[in-house]
Amino acid sequence: MNVCMLAYTFYEGDNRVMRYAETMAARGDRVDVIALRTSDGDLDSTVNGVNVIKIQTRIPNEKQRFVYLFRLLTFLLRSTWVLWQRHRKIRYDLIHVHSVPDFLVFAAVLPKLAGARVILDIHDILPEFYASKFKSGSDSPAYKALLLAERVSTRIADHVIIANDLWRNRLIQRSVPAPKCTTIMNYPDLSIFRRCGRTRDNGRFVILYPGSLNWHQGLDIAVRALARISARVPQVDLHIYGRGPEKENLVALANQLGLADRVFLRDTVSLRETARIMENADLAVVPKRSNLFSNEAFSTKTLEFMAMGVPLIVAATDIDKYYFNDSQVMFFPPENDEALAAAMLTLIENQELRESLIENGIACAAANDWERKKRLYLDIVSSLANQTDQRVAQAVAQ
Repeated sequence: MNVCMLAYTFYEGDNRVMRYAETMAARGDRVDVIALRTSDGDLDSTVNGVNVIKIQTRIPNEKQRFVYLFRLLTFLLRSTWVLWQRHRKIRYDLIHVHSVPDFLVFAAVLPKLAGARVILDIHDILPEFYASKFKSGSDSPAYKALLLAERVSTRIADHVIIANDLWRNRLIQRSVPAPKCTTIMNYPDLSIFRRCGRTRDNGRFVILYPGSLNWHQGLDIAVRALARISARVPQVDLHIYGRGPEKENLVALANQLGLADRVFLRDTVSLRETARIMENADLAVVPKRSNLFSNEAFSTKTLEFMAMGVPLIVAATDIDKYYFNDSQVMFFPPENDEALAAAMLTLIENQELRESLIENGIACAAANDWERKKRLYLDIVSSLANQTDQRVAQAVAQ
């Protein structure tokens, strides 16, 4: 099977896209991924059998909605052209489009008309994501326009994958028939997220967050929480890896609170490098805000940290309470830096509790790893391939 994946993301750092692509390549399919590049010197490459075609640079620093929209539309136009030209030569059987944005699926319209089957994979539900990113409401014209785009985009796709069950319920209510929509969560790939042995031994206690630096992620809450306990636990540092529009604000906040030598902001690294960094952490934090979007957005890193044997402090959002319990993570009320500070202090000082969370987290990750769950995806692919075979057979019979 010839497969093309289309994603407005950096392939080497996107676990969700990488899992699908490498799964298909491992079974012998040709897999191309059309994605972003980090700089002009970031060239096309082949990664574990996957051909990565990088067509546009991006710095994730969009603070103005028109800049964000312009970059998305530019990628849509470029990817439409590149995908069609490649389809004319390769004849893709399956095109797997990753959202954000949903309307990137329009790039697959011509190949679909020429016989390709199309999956739309919604990582983040776009109307709510936009409202969170740019602090607008559900009654805004942009929100309503994105809701319309969601409905049209899901109709173009032959099947829709969504990243969690809460969002699946919402999509079914407003955009997609239930049989056409499947939940596939951000399951960890244990070939990447496996413990190889810690290599750090510098006497520091490291709290870690790797991911996007957007306002809804609540990293400022984590910085303020550390400030509350910094005098009591002078050996504790907060390490943040990622890109995003909040980076400058976080640096300024750390300086303002006298934490310039305790809060370290570093750039995004590859997924495999991230796994090694995670293993060397003592504690992880997922300090999301509880707004229209992040209250239901499942963090990719939660199960990955569990697989790496790192205890977690997690904001008690609806999505996290839906999937996890107090024996697996330590919850704190969202947007409450005092409560987060208390949770940090409890786990820093209570090794027995950390070990209990680690043990239960490892068991949770083992039951929800990609190797166990990839059949969900392969069954969708097989079903779409069978539909194509039946359509061809009917055409020949006529």
